[in-house]
Amino acid sequence: MTRPFVPASPAPAGPAAAARRAAACLLAGAALIAGCAAPPPAAPPPPPPGLTDLLERPAERALFEGMRAYDDAQYAVAETALQRALATGLQSGRDQASAHKLLAFITCTSERVSECEAAFRAARAADPGFVLSRSEAGHPLWGPVYRRVLP
Repeated sequence: MTRPFVPASPAPAGPAAAARRAAACLLAGAALIAGCAAPPPAAPPPPPPGLTDLLERPAERALFEGMRAYDDAQYAVAETALQRALATGLQSGRDQASAHKLLAFITCTSERVSECEAAFRAARAADPGFVLSRSEAGHPLWGPVYRRVLP
């Protein structure tokens, strides 16, 4: 003998039951939406330091002073400032290479060839992309040393 099919009792009716069903739907929807939400965007990186910020650093200030002295043909002053810049820790490899390059120019013109060679090697070590410009490489005093040391 088989039992007759009896449908389940209908969901409770009334305002309280309807409110519970609505709340359950809202919670389920909120959970779905929260799972799909993207994380908040990362904070933008800080702006790069400006020139005045860099000149507050002792090594960068010494590099600037050395470059200025070199441009003013004060080579002894430039050499001292550039060595100080390297000793106090220039942060950028490119800046280090620039300091070594000017030291190479100074030592080559002072006929201190072994120091000139070492400075060119140090420039390349600090910045693997270091090269002299065409006019710099063609200089009669340091050009041949550069081409011999860094072919």
